[in-house]
Amino acid sequence: MAGRSPLDLRTIKKGGIEIAVVNSDEILISDIQSALNFMVTVQYETGCNRIILNKSAIVEDFFHLSTKIAGEILQKFINYRVKFAIVGDFSSYTSESLKAFILECNRGKDIFFLPDEEKAVEKLSMV
Repeated sequence: MAGRSPLDLRTIKKGGIEIAVVNSDEILISDIQSALNFMVTVQYETGCNRIILNKSAIVEDFFHLSTKIAGEILQKFINYRVKFAIVGDFSSYTSESLKAFILECNRGKDIFFLPDEEKAVEKLSMV
């Protein structure tokens, strides 16, 4: 992420809480290291520990739980106390285990899979 940033990065304030909103046409998260780099960059540039990212900026393997990438990456967000919402359409995934994983995450207070930015802002401003 050095040089000209591929990030469309802005912040939204709701209920006194600042949330970083990131949109990118490029894959920003493909493994643990890129997730850590992403987290650090966004926190450095915005000061926010709540981040929204569009689904298309995450490597497709993330959504195949057998790769274990999702669990490893999301654990880093939790360890670093960063609340994270992934926004997009998840209806194309047929894996029952992924659907259960998404449902379980959405019941928690740290990681969310939501259909759009508006719902993500709402959720992240409440937790």
